[in-house]
Amino acid sequence: MVKGLILAGVMAVSAAGVGAATVDQRERAQQLRIREGVRSGQLTRAEAARLEAEQAAIRAEEWRYRRSGGGLSPRERADLQRDLSRASRDVARQKHDGQHR
Repeated sequence: MVKGLILAGVMAVSAAGVGAATVDQRERAQQLRIREGVRSGQLTRAEAARLEAEQAAIRAEEWRYRRSGGGLSPRERADLQRDLSRASRDVARQKHDGQHR
């Protein structure tokens, strides 16, 4: 119940506008969505593994950007937000594709 409320809150912030949710908030929300999809049976193990790999690639890209110094530039932040939007669509698509565990 509490996790559902947290997820709903984070997703509401994400829906309010891309600029409103930080990269980290969106990453956490997507992780929760993937876990919930596995728990509910909406995602197969293979789908979850692919989605997790996509999330890991985004985290690695963020780490490289942050390591380059000075935090995230506006261009880097926009790039990460685009990647997160694409990943979010992928999660939604996989959760609703009719395949179940």
